[in-house]
Amino acid sequence: MPGLIRLYIQQVITGFGLAALFVGMLLWMNVANLGSLIGASDIGWVAVVMLWVFNGIVFAGVQFAIVIMRMEGRDPSGGKREPRVTGERARVKVAEEKRPEMLGRK
Repeated sequence: MPGLIRLYIQQVITGFGLAALFVGMLLWMNVANLGSLIGASDIGWVAVVMLWVFNGIVFAGVQFAIVIMRMEGRDPSGGKREPRVTGERARVKVAEEKRPEMLGRK
């Protein structure tokens, strides 16, 4: 399995684990009376699953983005994005200006 795919799967698992902790703390601390509301409902498990899945998607995406952005300095073989001065003149194409009278408007 390619390294990037393995890294993505690891970060998704980490993100969903963090989401489980987050939802557990949210219900335990009874934020906005959410724990009591879900506990009193006969289908409260649907709300818990939805909270976990949707927060898991967000947390997994953020977790993966953080890891990818922190990889910047690890590969010294990559190119540098510094501009090179060559001394050559650059050709620039200029589109013909459309005047209102040419378009039938005034």
